[in-house]
Amino acid sequence: MSRKANTTGIKPLRIFISSVQKELELERATVAGLISTDPFLLQHSVPVLFENEPPPPLPAKQPYLEALHSCAVYVLMIANEYGQPDGEISATHHEYRLAQRLKLPTVVFLKGAKDDTRSPEVRALIAETKKDGYTYKRFHDREDLKPLMLQALQRIMAEMFGIRATVAEMNEGEQLIEAASTFESAVLSDVYTELLDQELLKKFNRCTAANTAEQDFRSPGQALHARGLAVRTPKSDKFLATAAAYLLFGQRPANRFPHSEILADAYDDIRVTGRPKGQIGINAPLSLALEQALKFVDDHTFHPHRVVGLNNVRLNEYPVSALREILVNAVAHRSYDDTSRKIFIRIFRDHIEVASPGYPPQPLTLAKLRRGGYRPCSRNPLIAQTLATLSIMEQRGTGFARMREAMLNHGLDEPKIEQQDGFFVVTLPGPAGNYDRIKTPAYSTGLVTPAVEAKLNERQKGIMIEAQQTGSVTSGWCRKTFNVARDTANRDLVGLTQHGLLDPIGKGRGARYVLKIAPK
Repeated sequence: MSRKANTTGIKPLRIFISSVQKELELERATVAGLISTDPFLLQHSVPVLFENEPPPPLPAKQPYLEALHSCAVYVLMIANEYGQPDGEISATHHEYRLAQRLKLPTVVFLKGAKDDTRSPEVRALIAETKKDGYTYKRFHDREDLKPLMLQALQRIMAEMFGIRATVAEMNEGEQLIEAASTFESAVLSDVYTELLDQELLKKFNRCTAANTAEQDFRSPGQALHARGLAVRTPKSDKFLATAAAYLLFGQRPANRFPHSEILADAYDDIRVTGRPKGQIGINAPLSLALEQALKFVDDHTFHPHRVVGLNNVRLNEYPVSALREILVNAVAHRSYDDTSRKIFIRIFRDHIEVASPGYPPQPLTLAKLRRGGYRPCSRNPLIAQTLATLSIMEQRGTGFARMREAMLNHGLDEPKIEQQDGFFVVTLPGPAGNYDRIKTPAYSTGLVTPAVEAKLNERQKGIMIEAQQTGSVTSGWCRKTFNVARDTANRDLVGLTQHGLLDPIGKGRGARYVLKIAPK
């Protein structure tokens, strides 16, 4: 699984979420999303929604009860509706009674402050839970359900399983809930999950499935639903996407949310001018948008070449790891509630700026970000956790420290972070034309890999050094330099061509062999 490593060494606890599906569908998705994003719960548990579970291997009279047997915790949410009876009682009531027979730790939540609107059957179920000794928690909506649910599950994990959240994890979870925006969890009533990018959803399903059987059984909509990124429609097996899912997997998300477009400009000057040398508006799923942004930067920055051994190594003006860190943080942590601003990438002659809407959410400050070692916090936990699940970002609170290290290791000055006119701005100082200061990365490779170098004779190695320095070689140069016959020189050059190192240009005595360009 792509979940964080379980440091306790035990299998993640399965938490069964029970309710009348149609009535509390949004709350079910909220609880699934909470378990999938909270830093403590994510490590030790997994949400279980019956509708996403594979069918039992043998026919079952009450299949919704099968999944409960493999669960360790039971969560019951009650509102006004009792649900369709299955015999004398409803499916939810059956689930509750089985959980009691299995002696599962149980928490009960009631939606609403008054009980007089509830059906007699619902009031009977509530009375039964009270008779069994449970005290319920009341909630008004999804937002006040989250902190109550978090506290209840943390308590059960500690008291029943001996898995205790650290003070830092508890604070981080509370801060995450407090900082979280309602934008990403909004349900789009006209966007079914079939309209999203299916190839990206297949990858997400692979990353989140517990095993190949679950991966094969689940539809993309069910995979999103299990992580709180989609909700089931009332009258069908279709799923509606949330805003987070649309930004992550929608084919052109800025068509619906124009402020999610990323604007990138490149200038030959050190400031904004009226004549940029390059411009692009990026409208793509977040993972693809990041790659397009990196390509724009690559296309509009300088790439000096340096001869290292037998290789002509293509260097980057800025470290890619630092650029990726900035851009990932921009799309994951920006304020999507601010619909009047977009992310800006500006490439200047001597620096790059990335500006994202919104200041860091509390308790993060510029001082903490500069110092490092802070606990991660995001106003978009669903987006951030999905990007982490897809191995696009990390959530360790070390991003700016890694960015600083990457810049210094590249031979450049450390990045600058500031707040400016409602934007969080990160600036990467460049070499400003002094490309000698750029350090050659230890892992740099060119055309001549160690495996290829082992196949070259000493003359061919000398030919490659000459090609690195001058860009091309001729048969005449080889004959004169190594004092060999024409056939020997030609065999050496043809061999280098067959290894994909040189390209022949022209024919006869005027033929020359030019150096191939190393892959980026």
